[in-house]
Amino acid sequence: MAIFGKPKYTIVRLKKKEIPEGLWTKCEGCSEALYNKTLEENLKVCPKCGYHFLLGSYERINTLLDKDTFQEFDKDMLPADPLDFKGPKTYKEKISQDQQATGLKEAVATGEGLLDNQRTVICVTDSRFIMGSMGSVVGEKITRAIETATKEGLPVIIVSGSGGGARMYEGMYSLMQMAKTSAALHYHHKAKLPYISVLTNPTMAGVMASFAGLGDVIIAEPKALIGFTGPRVIEQTIRQKLPAGFQRSEFLLEHGLIDMIVNRKNLKNTLSQLLDYLG
Repeated sequence: MAIFGKPKYTIVRLKKKEIPEGLWTKCEGCSEALYNKTLEENLKVCPKCGYHFLLGSYERINTLLDKDTFQEFDKDMLPADPLDFKGPKTYKEKISQDQQATGLKEAVATGEGLLDNQRTVICVTDSRFIMGSMGSVVGEKITRAIETATKEGLPVIIVSGSGGGARMYEGMYSLMQMAKTSAALHYHHKAKLPYISVLTNPTMAGVMASFAGLGDVIIAEPKALIGFTGPRVIEQTIRQKLPAGFQRSEFLLEHGLIDMIVNRKNLKNTLSQLLDYLG
């Protein structure tokens, strides 16, 4: 009779195979799951839809300059709090928070290096640090880099990614940087030296209204948001529906605000050719 007391089936409990975190990234463009190593090898561009992920300032520099040639300017320059700004968070708290989160001291890295063996001064803003906004330190570092290029007879490349424009925490001190960087570029232009502006997603407000919009050649990455005020604010102000794709790279190329759209994988080669041509 014991045989009739046995269960009809046996329950086997298998341990769920755990997938380690940090191996996959969901594409914001097409929702495809992308293996991180493959994404890194593709310069953080989705191989399926071409969506361009955010690159940090030093990542960007490594994709553009020849290996181990970058020499950074003013690395230890730190922001101050001239207005003693207070809000939900003080300015000092916001700076400290973003410094810890990004490992950066400010929202721009500037320096000199070789791009296909051509000496070049390069500045790259980083939207992870207070949205890549331009405060006194960002403006000062970019201005000094441009002035060094003018003195040394070198071309300038500035890669912009600023969703924050001029940094509100510094008030008029921040707005002054628009004129200061533009003036430095004026003297660089008078010296008949080339300046190439590269716009990434997003490049807005005071940054776009100053140095980002002054390039002898203006390049943008695909589908980057570029403009002064965001489309939602414009629609609310004029009470009209904006055209499809308004303020995206493709729309701006069609309307003559930028000169070309270049995929990130082709950017270094394009910049090298332009420097040769403008030489």
